[in-house]
Amino acid sequence: MKTSDAQKRASAKWDSNNRQKKNYIVKKSTAKSFIKVAETEEELRELEDLIEERRKKLKKLYK
Repeated sequence: MKTSDAQKRASAKWDSNNRQKKNYIVKKSTAKSFIKVAETEEELRELEDLIEERRKKLKKLYK
């Protein structure tokens, strides 16, 4: 099914009005995709380490 011109304009308008939210959604999607296709256990461990570091920083920030 082809996307109508009106839908394309609406999508472009939303993208321009919600730039930060769109970037967040794209980054989150990219991270999830990477996790699903990670080639090695080492890659997953590295991500776990990064997540743990981030959790510690957030915990300190919101204490």
